Amino acid sequence: MENDALLESLRYPIGRYQRPDTFDAAELPEWLAVLRALPSWMDACIENLDAAQLDVPYRPGGWTIMQVVHHVADSHMNAYVRLKLALTEEQPVICPYNEQAWAVLPDVAAVPVNVSVTMLHTIHRRMVAVMEQMSPADWERCYFHPQHERLFPLWEMAALYVWHSRHHTAHITQLRDRMGWW
Repeated sequence: MENDALLESLRYPIGRYQRPDTFDAAELPEWLAVLRALPSWMDACIENLDAAQLDVPYRPGGWTIMQVVHHVADSHMNAYVRLKLALTEEQPVICPYNEQAWAVLPDVAAVPVNVSVTMLHTIHRRMVAVMEQMSPADWERCYFHPQHERLFPLWEMAALYVWHSRHHTAHITQLRDRMGWW
């Protein structure tokens, strides 16, 4: 039981995602601040790590730091596309992707992690620029996720990616803490 709790804390260092019940526009400034900050957080996460350190999993059976960084870029790239689709189409059906399969594609090992961090800088600059101009009605626009078989309003997507940003940053920073890599 104690081992299960340890594995859970390594897998979900900030806790599991909790979907907000309703949209609270008062949370937008914090959400936008987190989304604006994520690329800089990732810069700090990988600073001065060598290839061997980047190849260490953040938990037993988990992804390596390299895979986590590339995953965050892949995931947030998909979020940006979903945002734009929901703002320009009526309840578009988004295309899910297999994040486990993406994490082992050859580009993950072949492309330096700083390329994905650069992607995060550009994606998040554009994502936040769009979000800063969204009306209250825009935040209620939805896309349909076929795996979950339901509509996702854009405010929920934003809340999820704020959590996702903190979640994966914590994977790396907590591993660095445990390993004394600062």
